[in-house]
Amino acid sequence: MRAITMREFGGPEVLELADVPEPEPRAGYLLANVNCAGVNYADVHVRGNTYLNPVELPYIPGNEIVGTLDGGRRIAALTAGGGYAEKALVHRRVIWDIPDDVTDEQAVSLTLQGNSAWHLLFTAAQVTSGQRVLVPAAAGGVGSLAVQLAKGAGAKVVALASTEEKRRLAQDIGADAVVDSSTADDLTERILEAAGGPVQAALEMTGGTTFHQVLGAVAPRGRVVVYGYAGGELAAVPTRELMERSITLSGFWLPHLYSDRTALPTSMRALFAAVRSGDLRPVIGKTYALGEAAQAHRDLTSRAQLGKLLLDTAQ
Repeated sequence: MRAITMREFGGPEVLELADVPEPEPRAGYLLANVNCAGVNYADVHVRGNTYLNPVELPYIPGNEIVGTLDGGRRIAALTAGGGYAEKALVHRRVIWDIPDDVTDEQAVSLTLQGNSAWHLLFTAAQVTSGQRVLVPAAAGGVGSLAVQLAKGAGAKVVALASTEEKRRLAQDIGADAVVDSSTADDLTERILEAAGGPVQAALEMTGGTTFHQVLGAVAPRGRVVVYGYAGGELAAVPTRELMERSITLSGFWLPHLYSDRTALPTSMRALFAAVRSGDLRPVIGKTYALGEAAQAHRDLTSRAQLGKLLLDTAQ
């Protein structure tokens, strides 16, 4: 089969299209024919050897796919790598049947990023109606879904985005206010002004100075959930500031929910239902041929694209 393989860690150029053996079936797993694979920041961290769970080389990246099983059963699935390929092993516990009126592109956007957005908001940040919520990278895969989900829950959504085009998109999908995130200078003050006061919940995935600026805009007894450091710099945790305002700071990594028998089935049901009703509109970005994985990574890290980026294994 064709697959994107990594024989070393490094930049996008280490992602090479190659012919490799099909994965060997094993207990608890099924072999899926992959139609498309999602491209995520987790894949960028894997490529650069900065992922939370180190991988061994050679390695096929990709943590989410849409495809079919024997008999034509159409499924979305999470994978522990192996998604950038024509075939992938998927564990029975993290496979979901796709409703007929949900497209492949919509389904793959829900699998990793949709589940992440749902649990960031409702499991980790405990967002409820009437609260002010800060959502970063609001035109990206997780962010665009989080904006809509938070708005649907009755929250006032303040969206961060780095360009005028992305801020317009955030407003179009429901953000109540938008803030330019292209610079961290005075970001705290600009968030407070846009939100009309401190926020009760904030998602954070940039790190460095931005983390501290976001923290400064959180209300006493508010909650901050960290799920990445796309800026490349981890932030030191200011424990005094947390205590002064009784702020709850937590980390989030979706794989910790893979073994939970209720968490992901609950969120997937909610996400599929919201798409089918029209309440949730996944923002689908560019689709790349499988062999263009390196370019997809370049575009993702340059933040040149909007919404969900996909690899089409048929191309």
